Amino acid sequence: MPVASPTDTKSELLEAAERLFAEHGIARSSLRAITREAGANVASVNYHFGSKEGLVKAVFAHRLEPLNRERLALLDRCLESAKGDPDLKCVLRALIGPALQMMRDREPGHKCFAQIMGRAFADPEERVRSILLDEFREVRERFTAVLAVILPQLSPEELFWRFHFMIGAMAHTAAGSFFVTRHSAGVVDPSEVEGMTLKLVNFLAAAMSAPATRSPRKTKKRKK
Repeated sequence: MPVASPTDTKSELLEAAERLFAEHGIARSSLRAITREAGANVASVNYHFGSKEGLVKAVFAHRLEPLNRERLALLDRCLESAKGDPDLKCVLRALIGPALQMMRDREPGHKCFAQIMGRAFADPEERVRSILLDEFREVRERFTAVLAVILPQLSPEELFWRFHFMIGAMAHTAAGSFFVTRHSAGVVDPSEVEGMTLKLVNFLAAAMSAPATRSPRKTKKRKK
């Protein structure tokens, strides 16, 4: 019987972890269950990843690093073609398009990862969310800086909230194909990625460029 190479074992552990994280959640997927699924032993997790947290980081990085490289490359392309005047829709498409394309890909691993992302936002472990935010930090900082130039009328606080809402809309759209199919009664086809991306970019461009929100005035208490 051939012995699996270290590279094979590492890949099998990643794939097994991804499947179990998607099915049961990260917290409820034990190392024993993951290694049993991968046909490996617990020591192999420590050898390749150091710990379960290291394995969780590797699962996120495996999908998010190439996704984020594509986003940043598309952003650079927007900036190069803009010649100092970046286009809002181009920037939004650079952020949103790759994610929607990945989540709608037929590859089984991408479907699993979409489920993991949905679970990660609701995961009770703060550390899991921190790992996810660390993977997204460079993208958030680069895109926020460009959006601040395009939308100078927005305060840092207003820009933060709009970016936050935008990420929520993107994540819901990427992971919510079941709801779209069910509630549209077949009128909408969530597998038509280009059309969906265009609609979301147009929607978010209008939202991002809307007039700044006026803070509600605080009423002063009358002295008795």
